[in-house]
Amino acid sequence: MLSEAAATTAGIGLITIVTIEFGGTFLLRIVRGQVPMTDFQKAFARAGHAHAGVLVTLGLVCAVLADATALEGLPGWLARAGVLVSAALISAGFFFSSMGREVTRPNKWIALLWAGAALLAASVLTLGVGLIAA
Repeated sequence: MLSEAAATTAGIGLITIVTIEFGGTFLLRIVRGQVPMTDFQKAFARAGHAHAGVLVTLGLVCAVLADATALEGLPGWLARAGVLVSAALISAGFFFSSMGREVTRPNKWIALLWAGAALLAASVLTLGVGLIAA
């Protein structure tokens, strides 16, 4: 049986899959040439979509595994939900940093990607140590 926190976190994670699916339909429009983009923008669109899917899947696993630890407070939140939040930040970093016409390099929004990467690292390390300690 999942804790209430894990069930809520996993439920939110599952709901976000609908947005990833919608992003996939947009990606299909890009690949078909229906949306004008530079090669850089196409690469970032693919990367943002792929990271969202993989990290939400990992986040669902982490939400369940966090129940096997005794982590509470911020460490508990990192273990349970940090990967899902990092999925949003990393994907947003890819998408927002490549928005605009004829963009060929990332703008300042790339900082979201790095913030998400730091959160991802902190989250999986916290969960990993919490599982080993349990």
